[in-house]
Amino acid sequence: MAISAKEVNQLRQMTGAGMMDCKKALVEADGDFEKAIELLRKKGQKVSASRADRETTEGVVFAKTSDDLTRGVMIAFTCETDFVAKNDDFIALGSQIADKVFTENPADIAALNSIKLGDLTIGEKIIEATGKIGEKLAITAYESMEGEAIVPYIHSNKKLGVLVSLKNIGGNAEDAGKDVAMQIAAMNPIAVDKDGVDASLIEKEVEIGKEQARQEGKPEQIIEKIAMGKLQKFFKENTLLSQTFVKDNSMTIALYLDSVSKGMTVDAFKRVNIG
Repeated sequence: MAISAKEVNQLRQMTGAGMMDCKKALVEADGDFEKAIELLRKKGQKVSASRADRETTEGVVFAKTSDDLTRGVMIAFTCETDFVAKNDDFIALGSQIADKVFTENPADIAALNSIKLGDLTIGEKIIEATGKIGEKLAITAYESMEGEAIVPYIHSNKKLGVLVSLKNIGGNAEDAGKDVAMQIAAMNPIAVDKDGVDASLIEKEVEIGKEQARQEGKPEQIIEKIAMGKLQKFFKENTLLSQTFVKDNSMTIALYLDSVSKGMTVDAFKRVNIG
């Protein structure tokens, strides 16, 4: 049957698919819009399957927080190329997903992909978008936090994001949280403090310290002490509260927060980096 340009354009407005794809789908569906939309979705599923082994090393990190900053979520919506990461439709879909995820607060990525976004689930929406864009798309990270003050930070490249949870808040907690979130983005600490470092990693660092001391020819009776000294240096460099504050190297993060408001500290953080 003959398909008018008006009908093709209408389907394009409804789906975002290309003009020729819309025309082919309408012809195949004998002008039935619902069938045509299903055909376009199937095309998306086919594209998604064919690109399943592709790496998604580009994309955008989105963060959403409540007005009172007591809850926040962060997702990484990824794609194959920087060109697509800057695409308005890609960014709009990512933002819609982040908004919905904030509202629903799913347990994990699998549950996230099952959330309804309009007539489709988020997973189906991503498959549909894959068909339109022609690249593998995916949610590759999802974090959710609650606390006294959850402060977000998205780096200028949009590929790196942080959520930091402050407790015992006071003073200008939001600005302090931004400073700490930027520290986390830049310095990539492994834990809030030494108590959060995995025991197996501590054991490994002690053994490395001992071996380095032996290689330097230190007496066996002081090997343990030297290793413990190296471990403390490791904690200082790699745990957030002990790190030197990048904006003022005269103090640690712990001292900086305490200077903003007595007793204010960090109880958790999440860092998401694409690529």
